[in-house]
Amino acid sequence: MLMRHFNKSDSEIGKENFNLSSDFTHFSIQVTPFSSPSPHHFHHEQRFSSNTPSSPSQTPTHNKTHQNKPSFTIPFTSKFQSFKLLTRFHFIIFVSLTSLYFLFSRPTLLDFLFVLLFSSALFVSINLFFSRSLNNKLSSSHSHQQRVVWSIGSKDEELKSLNSGSWVQVYSNGDVYEGEFHKGKCSGSGVYHFHMSGRFEGDWIDGKYDGFGVETWARGSRYRGQYRKGLRHGIGIYRFFGGDVYTGEWCNGQCHGFGVHTCNDGSHYVGEFKWGVKHGLGRYHFRNGDIYAGEYFADMMHGFGVYQFQNGHRYEGAWHEGRRQGLGMYTFRNGETQCGHWQNGILDNPKKQDSHIGSPCAVDHAKVFKAVQDAHCAAEKAYGMSKKDEMVNKVAAAANKAANAARVAAVKAVQNSMHRDYNVQ
Repeated sequence: MLMRHFNKSDSEIGKENFNLSSDFTHFSIQVTPFSSPSPHHFHHEQRFSSNTPSSPSQTPTHNKTHQNKPSFTIPFTSKFQSFKLLTRFHFIIFVSLTSLYFLFSRPTLLDFLFVLLFSSALFVSINLFFSRSLNNKLSSSHSHQQRVVWSIGSKDEELKSLNSGSWVQVYSNGDVYEGEFHKGKCSGSGVYHFHMSGRFEGDWIDGKYDGFGVETWARGSRYRGQYRKGLRHGIGIYRFFGGDVYTGEWCNGQCHGFGVHTCNDGSHYVGEFKWGVKHGLGRYHFRNGDIYAGEYFADMMHGFGVYQFQNGHRYEGAWHEGRRQGLGMYTFRNGETQCGHWQNGILDNPKKQDSHIGSPCAVDHAKVFKAVQDAHCAAEKAYGMSKKDEMVNKVAAAANKAANAARVAAVKAVQNSMHRDYNVQ
């Protein structure tokens, strides 16, 4: 899917104009489903985007069979009528042939025997013809209708659909699966090649990605991690072709839970995600050195948080949709502070004071202090979130192991298919 990334502007924030940094916008990572073999699907290469598109997965169709239709038989009356018709036909032929005897100019006993033998031979031939025709008709009526089995290539897919094993399956859209099957569906370990776009190597259950695996796309994107029912689910690492990397938790094909998003420009976010966007507690290190720690809502700084500028300035307080909004305090690097109510990033009636003197602000200091405390609390929780590196490493190792097993199964499937082709020839 398409993902779009906006880098922070080079202008510093925290100076007199109080502009803020913003390195990237809402992004969503999602897998199609597959019904894959979902293709599935499976879902092809994903990039940054502000919208969440739907996933392609067309599922290659496997063998389909039609149920047997009930057989029917010719009734007894039909048989009797056929026999009666045959008897009449015999009588007509006999009368016609015996009359040939009288056509000879000088009929003799030898001529009579010749006509009699010819008539007998003709009767026997007619009897054989009618009896065989009737038997064929009866046998065809008693036999069941043959099942219709769809197959690709010269192989009989009915045998594959009924049995489990390893072979190569080619689909009409150009996709190829090499690996294990169970009851006609991809199950076990296998490699699925998407036509001119990428491949999946890993575990399958009932025709869908399930377990551990590795997705690789033509432009360079790669995912290693866990799957469930054809979607990324659990822990996984997604490396985008542009250089960005997301490491963390997934749910139903999207970033959901705790994760780390590292951008190719050096900025990174550590914190909570919800359905593909930053949501909850987190901290963002901008490429110019600024750091925000606090609450996020729908991919924007929203709630309480602390913004530390690279030039030494700091804002502590409330945020609304990425701007300073509500009660808060701005501290300059020389120690002076401005506190009060902020509107769209600008302080209403700013009044400076020297923090070392301790003189009260013009507005209600208790409310501002409470907002500052809430901001610090949110920032501490954001910093206290562990990266779960050990769990991520274990999942990555399991995904690599599953991919290796899938490659082995693919080799076995190719060998089995070659052996079957040789036997057919």
